[in-house]
Amino acid sequence: MTVIDPPPPGPLPRPPQPDQVQRIRDDAHALATAHTLAAIYAQDDSERDRARRLPWEELERYTRSGLGGITVPRAHGGADVSFATLAEVFVILSAADASLGQIPQNQFGVLALLREAGTPAQQQRFFADVLAGHRIGNAGPERRSKTITTVTTRLRRTPDGLRLDGERFYSTGALFAHWIPTRALDDEGRAVQVWARRGAPGVAVIDDWSAFGQRTTASGSVRFTDVPIDEDAVLPVWQLADRPGLFGPTSQLIQAAIDAGIARASLAAATAFVRQHARPWVDSGLARATDDPYLIQEVGRLRIDLHAAEETLYEAGRNLDSLRGRVLSAQESAQASVDVAVAKVLTTDVALAASEKLFELAGSAATRAAHNLDRHWRNARVHTLHDPVRWKRHAIGNFELNGIAPARHQWN
Repeated sequence: MTVIDPPPPGPLPRPPQPDQVQRIRDDAHALATAHTLAAIYAQDDSERDRARRLPWEELERYTRSGLGGITVPRAHGGADVSFATLAEVFVILSAADASLGQIPQNQFGVLALLREAGTPAQQQRFFADVLAGHRIGNAGPERRSKTITTVTTRLRRTPDGLRLDGERFYSTGALFAHWIPTRALDDEGRAVQVWARRGAPGVAVIDDWSAFGQRTTASGSVRFTDVPIDEDAVLPVWQLADRPGLFGPTSQLIQAAIDAGIARASLAAATAFVRQHARPWVDSGLARATDDPYLIQEVGRLRIDLHAAEETLYEAGRNLDSLRGRVLSAQESAQASVDVAVAKVLTTDVALAASEKLFELAGSAATRAAHNLDRHWRNARVHTLHDPVRWKRHAIGNFELNGIAPARHQWN
């Protein structure tokens, strides 16, 4: 496995101002556009991974496609596609290139939170930005904190206005973004989401992501040093702690969709290699590897598991769709989290199984570096660590057995 370290520290490019951004009309238009992009992404997926070539050009294609705005409400000019369609779009893109599938994930989690916590003025401002092609990144958890929910990043009120200080990691999409939202505590110790401009004074994006999978997501560090923040660029997420909602399940639905896409890519790579290159085992007496009954059975098993995982994912999306546009009860919000958790368990399992089984089915020739097929397992192994499925199983069982709802946060 060839692993290339991130480039040395130095000036990093900034995203250009978007132009010629298409407006997605409806769900069918979103899916057709995703398929068009995926066909382009798949052509150079392996080489981008091998060289760790950051996908600037590909992201500009994505931005111009209009897919970044597909969940913007119709009242604000967006297509407001269904959750099921949102999940399918991410499956399609992630099957073509798992890193390109992951980079925009946080944008949709942030937009879901904006719907629930933003004021009408904030929604009008930021939804318009997204439809115009401005990308939203993420400044993720704090790397050296005891837990992923510990926050030492601070938003301070000063005589010169609001200022933001802190350092974050796992900042998928921040390098390519126009806006970088992050969690912080305000002067009263309350959790807020702060939107910092990518080019604002004091914002430093550091390309120090060196994981062996999802290599071109640039999910490294962001440092905020006395960053000026607009008064209307702060969302009071502390208000959501006791309010049932869908921003957590929305984020998790996308995570599960990315894993389903990796599984789909792994199975496709395995079957293609067996058809084109694999030799039958010497004791089989067969002329073609594709006639091996054991291979046939294993491919069938993976196809069943992938189908079950994808259908569970889309069912979870449809369940979220049934809850849209109304005030939710605590039970409904909890059930939404559990439904998505079931999908997350199944997509994790099949992504890991398919990406590992690929080599058993395709044979030793498939391990040659020239094919770079290990990228599927590397991507699956790294991305599925995002939310440990042992805690998903616990959340599902605890709800089923004891009626205890999952905690409300972006990981549920």
